[in-house]
Amino acid sequence: MSSETSRIEAFSDGVFAIAITLLILDVHVPTVVQGPLGVALRRQWPTYVAYLISFSFIGIMWVNHHRLFNHIRRSDNGLLFLNLLLLLGVSVVPFPTALIAAYYYAPGKTLAAAVFNGTYVLIAIFFNILWRHIVTSGLLDPATQQSAEAISRQYVFGPISYLVCFALTWVSVPASLIMNIALAVFFAVPPRLHSENQAPRMRTATK
Repeated sequence: MSSETSRIEAFSDGVFAIAITLLILDVHVPTVVQGPLGVALRRQWPTYVAYLISFSFIGIMWVNHHRLFNHIRRSDNGLLFLNLLLLLGVSVVPFPTALIAAYYYAPGKTLAAAVFNGTYVLIAIFFNILWRHIVTSGLLDPATQQSAEAISRQYVFGPISYLVCFALTWVSVPASLIMNIALAVFFAVPPRLHSENQAPRMRTATK
C-alpha cells in the first residue's frame, strides 16, 4: 500500500469495521414475555442466518477492496469520491439485513428480500465503477497488470449476476438468497484462480 493511498484504505477499513459490527445489534436477547427461552431463541433463526450472511458478505467485500488497492500506485479525486460511493453501499448493509430478518415470515417477505438483494446490485455496480475508473485513469501499478486483467474479467459478471438474483426474488425468496450466497463465494475466490481454471478448459477445447 503506497503512502498516497494509505489514508484512503485506512478510512475504508474503519467503515467496513463499523458496518460489520453494527450487524450484531439486530441479534436481540429474547424477553420473558416471548415464552420459553429455547423456543424464543429458535424462533429468531432468520436473524442469525441474516447476520452470518451479511457478516460474510461485508468480509468478502473488504477482501476485494483490499485486493483492488494492492493494484493502485496513486490516487486522484475520482478515486476518492468513487470509493466513498462504494462505502455508502457498504454502510447500508445492516439495514436490509435487519429488514429480511424481521420480515422473513411476514407478508412483506418478498419486498424485504428485494431490498436486501437490490442493495448488493448497487454495491456490485459501485465496485465496477470504482475499478473501471482505476483502470482507465492510469492509477494501476504496471507490475500488477496481469492480475488486474483477471479482476476485470471477474467483475464483468457482477452487476448482471446480481440483477438476475434480484429478479429471482419474485420467483423464490430462498432461491434468490442462495444465489446471493453463491455469488459471494464466487467473488471470494481470487480472480487469478478463476483464470487458471479456465485456461485448461480452453486448451482442451482447442485440441
